[in-house]
Amino acid sequence: MSHPERLGSPGGESVGTIAEPPHVNEKLSDYAARYGLKQSAARPPLRKYIQDVWARRNFIWAFASAKNISMYTESRLGQLWQLLTPLLNVAVYFLIFGVLLNTKRGVPDFIPFLVTGVFMFGFTQRSITSGSKSVGDNLSLIRALHFPRATLPLAIAVVELQQLLLSLVVLLAIVLAWGEPITPHMLLFVPVVVLQLMFNVGASLIVARLGAFNRDITQLLPFVMRTWLYLSGVIFSLPSLMKAGSKLDQHPWAAELLKANPGYVYVELSRHVMLGKYRDYVHSEPGVPHSTTQLWLYAFAWAGVALVAGFMFFYRAEERYGRG
Repeated sequence: MSHPERLGSPGGESVGTIAEPPHVNEKLSDYAARYGLKQSAARPPLRKYIQDVWARRNFIWAFASAKNISMYTESRLGQLWQLLTPLLNVAVYFLIFGVLLNTKRGVPDFIPFLVTGVFMFGFTQRSITSGSKSVGDNLSLIRALHFPRATLPLAIAVVELQQLLLSLVVLLAIVLAWGEPITPHMLLFVPVVVLQLMFNVGASLIVARLGAFNRDITQLLPFVMRTWLYLSGVIFSLPSLMKAGSKLDQHPWAAELLKANPGYVYVELSRHVMLGKYRDYVHSEPGVPHSTTQLWLYAFAWAGVALVAGFMFFYRAEERYGRG
C-alpha cells in the first residue's frame, strides 16, 4: 500500500489522499503536529488580531446599524423610543430628586444639568449592560463563522454611540432653550464623547468576557449600574456636596475617590463644556472644590487604561468563546 500524502501540509507539498488516521495510542496533538494541522479557532498573534478587527470595521458599523433598527421594529413609535426613553428617565428623576427631595442645592438650570447627566451616564450604562450579553446572545453566529469575537462588543458600543448622537440633538435643543449661548467651549464636547467611547469599549470588552462564561453577570449588572449612577453625580452636583465643612470635606479620601470615578468624570466634563452657567457656578461658589484640569487627566487616563486592559483581557480568551 502506498503511503498517503499529507493533506494541506505546509512547505508546498502536494495534496493527495486523505491523511492516515491517528494510531490507537497516538495523541491528537502529536497527530496534528505530524500532518501540520492547526486549530481553526486558535487565537492569532495580537498584531494580526488587531488587523483582523480593523478589516471588519464596515461589518461592525453595518451590524450595529441593523441591530439599532431592529431594537424597536415591534413598537409603534419605532426609533422614537431612542429619544423618549432617556427623556422619560429625566422626567422621573426630576420629579423625585428635583421636586420632592430638592437635590438641586442651588444648581442653576437644573433641567439641562439633569438631562446632560442622564444622557451621558446612560451612554456608558447601556454600553456595559448590553456588552455583557454580546457574546452569549450571538453564540449561533460565533459557532457558524470564524471572525474576531471582539467585533461583537465593539458593535454594541457603536449601537450606543448611534443612539447617543441622536439624543444629543435633543440635549442641544434643551441647552439652547434654557438660554445657554453657543460658544467655542462647546467644541470640547467632541473629545469628551470620544474619550468616553474609548472607556465604554474597554469596559464592554471586560464584561463581555465575564458574561460569556458566567451569565449571572448580566443579572447582577443592573444593580451595580444603579448604584454607580447614584455615586456619579448624575442627579445631583457632587461639588456641592464637597463644600468646606461638609461630611465629604471631613473625609478627603472619599471625596478623591468620587472625583476619580469615571462615571462622574465624563458626566462632569460634559456639563463643564456644555453648560456655561453651571461652570460659572462651580468656579464661583465658595468652598466648592473644582479642577477642570484634573477631570481631563482622569478622562484620558480612564480611556487609555480601560481600552488597552479591556482589549487584552478579551483577546486572551478568544479561542474559548462559543465552546461548551
